Amino acid sequence: MSQQALIYLLFLKLSTDEEKEPEKRQKRSMPLIFGYPISIGFIIVNEFCERFSYYGMRAVLVIYFRYFLLWDEDLSTAIYHGFVALCYLAPLLGAIIADSWLGKFKTIFYVSILYTIGQVVISISSIAALSDTNGDGHPDNLSMHIGLSMLGLLLIALGTGGIKPCVSAFGGDQFEDHQEEKRRKFFSIFYLAVNAGSLISTIVTPILREHNCGKVPQPCYPLAFGIPGALMAVALVVFIGGSSLYKKSSPQGNVMLKVSKCIAYAISNRFRHRSEEFPKREHFMDWASDRYDEHLIAQIKMVLKVLFMYIPLPMFWALFDQQGSRWTLQAIAMNGNFGGLDVQPDQMQTVNPILVLFLVPFVDAIVYPLIAKGKLNFTPLRKMTVGMVLAALAFIAAALVQVQIDKTLPHFPVGDQSQIKIINVGKTGINVTLNGLSQSYSVQPSQATDYITVPTMALKNIAVHDGKQNKVIQTHLSDKTRNTLLVTDLPNPDDVLLKDINNKPEEGKNAIRFITTLTGIDNLKMGTVDIGNLIRLSVSNYMLFNKGTKKITFISNGNKCSQDSINFGYGSSYTIIISETCISQDFKLNYIEDIQANSVHMALQIPQYILITTAEVVFSITGLEFAYSQAPTNMKSVLQAGWLLTNSFGNIIVLIVAEASTIQQQWAEYILFAALLIAVSIIFGIMARYYTYVDPKLVEAEYEEKELARKEEEESNANESTAQSEV
Repeated sequence: MSQQALIYLLFLKLSTDEEKEPEKRQKRSMPLIFGYPISIGFIIVNEFCERFSYYGMRAVLVIYFRYFLLWDEDLSTAIYHGFVALCYLAPLLGAIIADSWLGKFKTIFYVSILYTIGQVVISISSIAALSDTNGDGHPDNLSMHIGLSMLGLLLIALGTGGIKPCVSAFGGDQFEDHQEEKRRKFFSIFYLAVNAGSLISTIVTPILREHNCGKVPQPCYPLAFGIPGALMAVALVVFIGGSSLYKKSSPQGNVMLKVSKCIAYAISNRFRHRSEEFPKREHFMDWASDRYDEHLIAQIKMVLKVLFMYIPLPMFWALFDQQGSRWTLQAIAMNGNFGGLDVQPDQMQTVNPILVLFLVPFVDAIVYPLIAKGKLNFTPLRKMTVGMVLAALAFIAAALVQVQIDKTLPHFPVGDQSQIKIINVGKTGINVTLNGLSQSYSVQPSQATDYITVPTMALKNIAVHDGKQNKVIQTHLSDKTRNTLLVTDLPNPDDVLLKDINNKPEEGKNAIRFITTLTGIDNLKMGTVDIGNLIRLSVSNYMLFNKGTKKITFISNGNKCSQDSINFGYGSSYTIIISETCISQDFKLNYIEDIQANSVHMALQIPQYILITTAEVVFSITGLEFAYSQAPTNMKSVLQAGWLLTNSFGNIIVLIVAEASTIQQQWAEYILFAALLIAVSIIFGIMARYYTYVDPKLVEAEYEEKELARKEEEESNANESTAQSEV
């Protein structure tokens, strides 16, 4: 998250001298408040709302894919990173449109409309959960809602990408040349707006998602997407509201296009002149010298030198951006109770921006000075190498946490296996034998066996003996399923075989179902959720509930019964047996645990967040500062484009790995990413060892002197020619 804010801050603070010439800017005095142009207020509010909208929507996105659109974890991760990759590709298009055709104001206005429409589309798609006819919280016409969601995300990516390179620079345009100090302070305020919007939304939208929508417990994605969508609409209205106050510069041409054309010409010219009659050039860019200015070519050489160092960087972002995908999915299987404060899995992402606000001043004021006192030559490229290693360590920490989680997860059936649990809903103890497997179990009344894993075809039937009589129960199981067999000693009802859930409940919730051995119960409720009526040995559907205790109420034989449930944790599943009426207030509810609650605490993720955030601070800030210190002033936008591309390519790496990898264990995938980044960091360290730092100002000054000398020589030659002609 904060990486985007740092790009804004560093890029703009280091490029404040890159203003348009005064004669190309509008020269009318603007109203001021506290020494700032009033238009700045509109831009700051616009940025806060837009960042709230983007990060609020993105915070819940992978959970939306996983549990609303019902994609598996790999596909959810792939689509999430595909979306993020597009968000970092789109700024290139936005910058070209703004600088070459529309200007910043019109570009922001038009893409904000697209952005708002995208938020509305994805919000409308999620509203389907409210009218779900199956009562399971998922849309009936899943393909239609997938299509709407993808359309909405495409528009959002184009919108946020189009805005990204324009808004901050547009804010800088509002100041006069003599307001340099105010402009610098504006960039700091702008940075705070970015962080405040993203941090607050990452906290708020998971809470909105947790709010129940409809008659059955289900996540409220219409609120989780709708509020960010409303904030984007507010951002658009606020931006338009300041229209009459803005300074609007005309398009001045895009330096990226100019650089791209020059490079393309040099490459094509080189391949057109392969024969030996053409002398070799020291650098391939020298092949463009017959059309392009020597000064421009020298500047491009410096930029290409930095861009070459960018080549290994996508691997870092491949790890960093998994905070919003794999790490969020990891948190779902963990316990989020922090001393009475319930933290949602998608809220753990807020640890990163919070740590950034602390670590940036700490590293700058304490860590780097201490290293300097130790007389260590801690160059920018070495800092970036350390950042890569720290990110790899973060994924090793994530793998260790995943190993602990895996130890607590249920063992679900695979291949040709199935599982069966026997619950004794009778009044006497029973002995159960699995015929075909020669396995026997003793089960007391209102108790159950653990899940028994069996080869599906090997289980012939189940023999039950209650001390008085024997009976044989036929079973027809399917591969990879969990089943519960209700065994009763009642004379009339048949024994019942139930299908159980085959994975951990969604989003850390608790899956609860009810069974009664009574003649019947009416108006069964758990909390505010209406379960309905049950007859003897009938079973309700599983319903999802948040953690904590719930009031269970029902009517039996005309008596209203009420009792608090046990305290549910995160991610458990229970079958609750109602076998006693409430003639007395101490009637008993029997809880059969189908899936154990999450026991690994989310606090164990904090070390990996500390490592990845420290890596970001050391890597991202240093990388930007290095790039801007090594390139000409008017080429900073090219380097920003290259930096954003490394982020985009990093997300594409995750997309490919998520879809193509055959690794079954998540901890092993974390180790794979860590190993890849360590290998890349070694390569980057070697590249850094042979990198020669330059001072672009000195290089440019040298070419300016050459250009001046050339012009003087041309002028001198022209004067001599004139003198000779006069003679």
